[in-house]
Amino acid sequence: MRTTYTSDSGADPGPLTTMVVRDLDQVDGAFGEAFAGESPDGVHINLVVGRRGGPTAAAAAAALMAPSPGHVPFLACLHLGAAVRPPTVVVNKTTIEGDKLGRLTWGAAQLGIAQAVLDAVADRAIDHSVADDLVLLVGVWLDADAADETAVRIAARGCMRQAIDRAIDSDRPTLDELAAERENAHNGFYSGR
Repeated sequence: MRTTYTSDSGADPGPLTTMVVRDLDQVDGAFGEAFAGESPDGVHINLVVGRRGGPTAAAAAAALMAPSPGHVPFLACLHLGAAVRPPTVVVNKTTIEGDKLGRLTWGAAQLGIAQAVLDAVADRAIDHSVADDLVLLVGVWLDADAADETAVRIAARGCMRQAIDRAIDSDRPTLDELAAERENAHNGFYSGR
C-alpha cells in the first residue's frame, strides 16, 4: 500500500502565506508542521523558529550539542562549508540504524531542508534584514523504508517550506476552524473510526 503524505487535500496548496518575517518578536517561539511526499519516501517536519540569543535559540544550540545513539543533530548545509542562513539545526526523529537511512537523512533530507530555507529567503518570506537574527530548529521524520533520494529531497523541500509558511502565519487555521474539525480528525497512521 502506498500512502501519500500531505498536509492538506493533496493538491498543491501554492503559496501558503503572504506574511513576511520582519519583526523578530512576531515569530520567536513560532511553530510550523507539515507532511509531504509519498510513502515510503515521504517526510514529516516539525519546526520551531527562534530569535538568536533567546531561549528558543538556546534550545536549538543545546540540541545541536546533544547527540544520542541513532540521533545526530546537524546544521543544514548546501554543501560542506555552506551552512544556510538563518542557521538551521536539524534533528532526526527516526532512529538511524543503518547507512541507507543515514545517507537519506544527512543527504537528501538535509539538502531539501536547506533549499527550502533559502527559498523562503529568496522569496522574502524571511526578510534579509532579520535572517541572521533567527535560528530554525527542525525535527525531521523519514520512513525507515525510504529509498528514493530524489523523492526524499523534493518532499523535504516542500515540507519544510510549508512548515516555514505555517510558522509565519500562526493564525492559519484559526482556533475556531480547528475546533470545528475535531470530529473529523484523521491522519495517515490511523485507520480506526
